[in-house]
Amino acid sequence: MNKDFDNPLDSPLDLGFVNFVKHPSNANYVVFRFGDINRANDFEQELIKKNIWFEKDKEMKRTVEITLFGLHKTDFNKAQSINFEVEGRHKKPLIPFKALRYSVLVIGLGLLSLAIFGHCERQKKLALVNESLQSINNE
Repeated sequence: MNKDFDNPLDSPLDLGFVNFVKHPSNANYVVFRFGDINRANDFEQELIKKNIWFEKDKEMKRTVEITLFGLHKTDFNKAQSINFEVEGRHKKPLIPFKALRYSVLVIGLGLLSLAIFGHCERQKKLALVNESLQSINNE
């Protein structure tokens, strides 16, 4: 049995970090679940393109309709790859505003540059102290 397949599905504690689980009645199948209809449709189209056999169903959880895809565990690695691609296409940026995103990037790079510059200057002072055997505090 494929060890890569066993690890993510054997956890008794499902915190919802992954969108797949073992099939409740048949251990040879995996169920992928999507709460977003656009992601579900995209996932279905990719499965069809890759000729991966699946069963599709819908289920109501509270007020959200969940789309379920059941497929054989031999196709798990291919389906997981498709799942990552679909999630990547539909993910929202962590910082939604471009100006703020680039401001954080520029400030971060500026702080990193100051840290590197300060480290280099400190190394120069330490090299001078080692040559003259004086304390830095008595400059």
